[in-house]
Amino acid sequence: MSCGGQGLGLNNAAYCSAGDFIAYDINWAFAAFRQIGDAFIFYLLGHEYAHAIQARLRIQKEFTIEQELQADCMAGAYIGDTERGGSLKLDDGDLEELAKGLEVVGDEPGQPWFAEGAHGSAKQRTRAFDTGYERSLDPCGVS
Repeated sequence: MSCGGQGLGLNNAAYCSAGDFIAYDINWAFAAFRQIGDAFIFYLLGHEYAHAIQARLRIQKEFTIEQELQADCMAGAYIGDTERGGSLKLDDGDLEELAKGLEVVGDEPGQPWFAEGAHGSAKQRTRAFDTGYERSLDPCGVS
């Protein structure tokens, strides 16, 4: 599958603004589901959906990492708000799955803040997600 003529890589998920769709490597996602759990997949899709919202609102940060951490915050807000609203019931262990998943997707130690494609360390990503999860969209800087 491609997005605007560029291939969408393996072992990843991505929002394609050129075609307005979310794509993911099904084999990778299934392996993540089996190794980490279903809550991680919910986060993963929420994170990519957040990129769609950023595109629609024309939110463009200076560095990639800022976009990514905002998307983590927004994914956390979505999961937290949906749970508080009663539309989602997290099972025992789901919060641990989310923490484990965020640990796995963090950048390698020493990744520079300004590096193209940087997403943030596991600690930064977890903090961004937790902030949204606990406090909703306000601290995510969407407005």
